[in-house]
Amino acid sequence: MSVVRQRVFRNAYRDSVELMRIAAEVERFPGVIRAGLVMCTPANLAIVAEAGLSEGLDPTAGPNDMAVALAADDDTAADAAFERAATLMRGAAAEAAGEGQRFVPTTISEALADLPGANVALISTPGTYATAEAMKALKRGLHVFLFSDNVSIEDEIELKQLGVLKGLLVMGPDCGTAILDGVPLGFANEVRRGGVGLVGASGTGLQQVTCLLDAFGAGVSQAIGVGGRDLHEEVGGLMMLAALERLVADQGTEVVVLVSKPPAPSVAAKVLAAASTATKPVVVNFLGGDAEAIRASGAHAGTTFEEAAQVAAGLILGSPLPPLEDGHGNPAELAAGLVPGQDRIAGLYSGGSLASEAKVVLKGLLGAEVAGAQQIIDLGDDEYTVGRPHPMIDPRLRSEKIEEAGGDSRVAVILLDIVLGYASHPDPAGALIPAIEAAREAARRDGRGLAVVASLCGTVHDLQGFVGQRAILADAGVRLVASNARAARLAGLVVQHTAMRGVPA
Repeated sequence: MSVVRQRVFRNAYRDSVELMRIAAEVERFPGVIRAGLVMCTPANLAIVAEAGLSEGLDPTAGPNDMAVALAADDDTAADAAFERAATLMRGAAAEAAGEGQRFVPTTISEALADLPGANVALISTPGTYATAEAMKALKRGLHVFLFSDNVSIEDEIELKQLGVLKGLLVMGPDCGTAILDGVPLGFANEVRRGGVGLVGASGTGLQQVTCLLDAFGAGVSQAIGVGGRDLHEEVGGLMMLAALERLVADQGTEVVVLVSKPPAPSVAAKVLAAASTATKPVVVNFLGGDAEAIRASGAHAGTTFEEAAQVAAGLILGSPLPPLEDGHGNPAELAAGLVPGQDRIAGLYSGGSLASEAKVVLKGLLGAEVAGAQQIIDLGDDEYTVGRPHPMIDPRLRSEKIEEAGGDSRVAVILLDIVLGYASHPDPAGALIPAIEAAREAARRDGRGLAVVASLCGTVHDLQGFVGQRAILADAGVRLVASNARAARLAGLVVQHTAMRGVPA
């Protein structure tokens, strides 16, 4: 019978990326069924409870303490896993401290004293403390990259209003991606430098556009994430407007790209009004938004992330652009083994913006009713990461879902995004291959075909090795195309093809 155990490490703060990485390694330890590492904030403890891992947790644990919660085969496996977690934490701390030889600041004031020329603070504390730390940074004249989530919208407004007053950027909260003067922050890719500056209320959206710019031969001057709520009515696009103004004034930026899900109408009007007065070309991708309204403002519309990158690259480099390397999937070929009743796409995404783009593409191709019946899931959403690392870091949850999809008699296509870059899994393609093979085998046993379609979000400079990742997927029979929009379209055409030949869809 399995056991559930917890151990609290006092005054052991780690940021969320490090916690997810350590949790993923501990969960791979022999005898461990599930592992979660969280700071003991009330919100995180509620998540641990929801995951069924809180029984016996020390009630005195506070937000500066870290809990390791385990489900393991037995007490021996749990004890060994706790020791492994402690070793990993000591190793990370020693690495950060340079094995004790380097001073490690513990406050913003100490950090500025140690590095007086700094102009950006990266904040990844629990949300309870993030606002106070961001406020300290702004008052000291620092731009803020606010990776933390669980920051209230009222606090976000206050921080961004102060940022506007002081002429500083507040990137976030819950900002996952930025590239500032060539330095990647959070989940970002290694892209060439160039003349395109981007502002995005969309993490993987920024990653997709910057990677496609690189593929077209263009480069990035700046990529400024502003957090997913910036274009909400309450926040008013404060940072998108501030970042747009900054990029228009930036000597290294020739073309500006704005990326977001559809803003509140009043905020869209503000942003497009600002774009209309810009002295540089502006490309706008409000995913699923009104392209005609964008063109009426004088901006260039990009209805997909690929189109936004293509338009921006064309403005910088001229036409024709080099073609993207693409598998040119044939929907008839992919649909050949399907049987009556296979009428679903299982879109199992690690990127929320990429999942949203897939829904937009499928709606345009299949119509709202058929598109709405597809299973396009963002596995990075809180609903799926309770007690688990994010799927860009640890692909095991997605592997489970891939195998489940293979056993579903209605699934015709498994649709995937493979996101490379900093903080992502070192071999995301290779980690998914056993699940893909198992899904295909389940379909074969049931007398069904099963297509797998994917796109790689990355560049040849990323540490995972773009060419090698492509080869791994191709060798496994995955139909790989050059962008997420193309992958979604190909998956939709497979379903559409079955309808055209008389298979119900």
